[in-house]
Amino acid sequence: MALIMSPERNRPWRGGRWLPRPFLALLALAAVALPAPTLAQEKFVKIGNLTDYNFGTITNLSADRTLASSICVYSAKATPGYNVTAIGSGAAGAFALGGGGGTLGYEVQWNRLPNMATGTTLRPNVTQTGLITQAGQANCNSGPPSSASLIVVLRAAALQAAPSGTFNGVLTIIIGSE
Repeated sequence: MALIMSPERNRPWRGGRWLPRPFLALLALAAVALPAPTLAQEKFVKIGNLTDYNFGTITNLSADRTLASSICVYSAKATPGYNVTAIGSGAAGAFALGGGGGTLGYEVQWNRLPNMATGTTLRPNVTQTGLITQAGQANCNSGPPSSASLIVVLRAAALQAAPSGTFNGVLTIIIGSE
């Protein structure tokens, strides 16, 4: 019994008829031009520990109401810089709650430190830049358990102007790498 090998089947692969040599050269150049995984990792940011804000029933309309929570903001960069943008569910991203036959405006503040009840006032759709996080781990599991504060304020004037009722809305927080 004789075994006959076809020269087409066992020919050394040199680009072959499926991938011409110039295409293989371009493919090799494209692979060299791709960023290394460490560069992609360096741009990684994460936010965690966000909670719902429930003001409950408000009976005293002559005083501001404030709710704050400590959250985890992590940046994988060597200099852990980040920025924050807040977008409300009101018209054009305004910070406004809907319900009760009207709207109730609110204020959003950000503090780069945890456990704070006041901070820098954010404007809708405007990015606050130049922030640095102290979080040393993506989930704040080691090091500080939180690294920033998100504060929501219902001003007395807005409470007095709003109709009676139940209000709700969505606040979107976007964290970006710097």
